[in-house]
Amino acid sequence: MNRKWLIPGIVAAVVVIIGLIIVGGYNGLVGQRENINKTFGNLEAQYQRRADLVPNLVSTVKGAANFEQTTLTNVVNARAKATSIQVDADSATPEQMSKYQAAQGELSQALGKLLAITENYPELKAVAAFQDLQVQLEGTENRITVARKDYNDVSATYNASTKRFPTNITAGIFGFKEFPYFEAEQGAENAPNVNFE
Repeated sequence: MNRKWLIPGIVAAVVVIIGLIIVGGYNGLVGQRENINKTFGNLEAQYQRRADLVPNLVSTVKGAANFEQTTLTNVVNARAKATSIQVDADSATPEQMSKYQAAQGELSQALGKLLAITENYPELKAVAAFQDLQVQLEGTENRITVARKDYNDVSATYNASTKRFPTNITAGIFGFKEFPYFEAEQGAENAPNVNFE
């Protein structure tokens, strides 16, 4: 074997191996990023489903005599705020995600208060349309919880990949950045105050 070709052959083999590592890392990160975008889209669909239920719920509740107008106004305003904030998962910063999450949290709280107050209106609870909307809303809240968990799971996998060697080199070269997580809402660690007066 000619030694003159040995060193260039080794260099070429190393270059090919490094190229394969970079290509594999890049393609893996692209696939994971697309999975994040898909799960974030699923989450947005559940938030939209909830927002679409709100006008029907408000209309049904308005029919109850003497229902607290302030509560209804708070729900409508929270819905408007929640639907006005748009986030692109690919370019979201932690601050944008926090604002998005806060607006969705305000809507959750407003709806929770609305449903709690409806307990004082037995005639409303007897309306089939209200019962149906309440069941749909509860189901949607459960789907939102699952979708948020799914998003956080795929984001954790991707974020770990961007930090592991040698993929972290590929991530740095091609600008793959971390995705922010959905966090527990403030006060979620405290038990709710229940008052049976």
